Amino acid sequence: MNHRTAYFFAAAIMLLNALAVQAAGIDSPFMTNVYGRDYQFLNGKWNAIVDLYDQGEKMKVYENRTPQTNEEFYEYSFEGGLRLNVPGDWNSQTPELKYYEGTVWYARHFDADPQPGERQFLYFGAVSYRSKVYLNGELIKEHEGGFTPFEVEVTGKLKQGDNFLTVQVNNRRTEDAIPALAFDWWNYGGITRDVMLVTTPDQYVRDYFVCLAGKDPKAVTVSVALAQPQAADVRIDIPELKISETVRTDAEGRAEVTLKTPKLQLWYPDRAKLYDVSITCGESTVSDRIGFRYLETEGTKILVNGEPVFMRSISFHEEIPQRKGRAFSQADAQMLLSEAAALGVNMIRLAHYPQNEYIVRLAEEMGIVLWEEIPIWQGIDFDDKNTEMKAQGMLREMIHRDMNRCAVCFWGVANETKPSASRNAFLMSLLDTGRSMDTTRLYVAAFDLVYFNEETRHFEMDDPFTENLDVVAVNKYMGWYHPWPVPPTEAVWDVVPDQPLIISEFGGESLYGQHGDRNVTSSWSEEYQARLYEDNLEMFHHIPNLAGVSPWILFDFRSPYRFHPTNQEDWNRKGLVSDQGYRKQAWYLMHDYYSEIK
Repeated sequence: MNHRTAYFFAAAIMLLNALAVQAAGIDSPFMTNVYGRDYQFLNGKWNAIVDLYDQGEKMKVYENRTPQTNEEFYEYSFEGGLRLNVPGDWNSQTPELKYYEGTVWYARHFDADPQPGERQFLYFGAVSYRSKVYLNGELIKEHEGGFTPFEVEVTGKLKQGDNFLTVQVNNRRTEDAIPALAFDWWNYGGITRDVMLVTTPDQYVRDYFVCLAGKDPKAVTVSVALAQPQAADVRIDIPELKISETVRTDAEGRAEVTLKTPKLQLWYPDRAKLYDVSITCGESTVSDRIGFRYLETEGTKILVNGEPVFMRSISFHEEIPQRKGRAFSQADAQMLLSEAAALGVNMIRLAHYPQNEYIVRLAEEMGIVLWEEIPIWQGIDFDDKNTEMKAQGMLREMIHRDMNRCAVCFWGVANETKPSASRNAFLMSLLDTGRSMDTTRLYVAAFDLVYFNEETRHFEMDDPFTENLDVVAVNKYMGWYHPWPVPPTEAVWDVVPDQPLIISEFGGESLYGQHGDRNVTSSWSEEYQARLYEDNLEMFHHIPNLAGVSPWILFDFRSPYRFHPTNQEDWNRKGLVSDQGYRKQAWYLMHDYYSEIK
């Protein structure tokens, strides 16, 4: 694997195969780019019932019955009780639900005006973790997975005027869930992203993929799939490139065309360029902003548009520390990304799950590369075929949602997994699933089993699965979980020497404003964290195939994993920025390092 190329021409062919399957009657999980369509938000205050003992289904609370006779009564009511913000997690909205894991029923009324020749869909950006959706008392959808969207068609089910929507949400941790029983972040529950009622014509553009044709900056490939099998005219408009082209779909409702253009401006890290694109079929128009770039690896280098790029990265959770809750809005995305940009990054690893579209789209506008991953984090049961199928589904949903987001350059399939035959087969199934959908990105996984070989005096790793990846990443907390076996100046690495290597996590904890001996780990001091960073930055000079680094993590984040009574208090304190938004000493070291290697 000395040279790996991942660019758009091959992906267009593969996507056409997928679209052919879809047109034959197997729907994609949800329509592409719901934000570029005709929709209304169903966000706001929803009524809620906390169902600790899971009695709601037995009581049929989704029917929202009220007494009709003097003898009737019901032991529930959505009216006059708890009200929760949607989008939002329940944990941060009321103290009683801070640690709650179980079932909450959400409900609201909304008005609809269904018209002949139109179709309607309910779209949920994310619900954590399991959900059942009821419309006017009827179960219409079930979904598992807390970080990817789902939709359900409600054409013919909506009533004129008032409709009653109920969502059963359960965030209880289980062995077969993804992530599983234990994970180092907060188990937020709730309807955590936008809820929308989307309206389309009877025939509409359901899916599309717009990309560079191979490496040619004068050609764009567009693949389209209609909602229903039908030969129809589809118009593609990219005004800035003076493109207005009409193509005819085949009988299955699909088309693919390569359009010649003036030399377009490619999207680069730190030099973002996006084009307004619209695709129209009859009365259906979907609008987007698309960037064009291609990716490849060459030896130990990561290339963007043929140029080597060192990934100056950072990670953050989908959380606003000061609010102690999930991030979900455009304003939240601005807060997180502006602090990342101030550090000097050109990449963000979205840890450890697909984050909301506001973050993804704003990062793209800012010229920031993204690494997106599904939460295959420690504790996954790799022998469970149902879990494997869930993981494949989550990967498909992640890729499908962000296929057109050129900022997404890496699909991550795992974090800190241990080698075994079942692990290898599980992860290989994910790579096969991903590459069947998209070969325009680089596939990566993060490992934590690098060890110091006393004989060679080098850091090494023995995990043959790395050969299946485009880029290998390593989490290594030298000076925190691992004492230094040699001084940092002598810490030579011999890990996947023929592949690009990203140090995807390093660092240690400190409590902002706490000062102490820079040589004492247990001081939890800013000084010790800064010293740890100095040592790691020195070590990076001795990693010959280093293609990027990503400290763990931008902000202190909430985690029941961490319960030191004075230094943590349910917070992982590895952030370069405190939970109150103050920059620690280590932040300035990383800022200077990134400034030097631009």
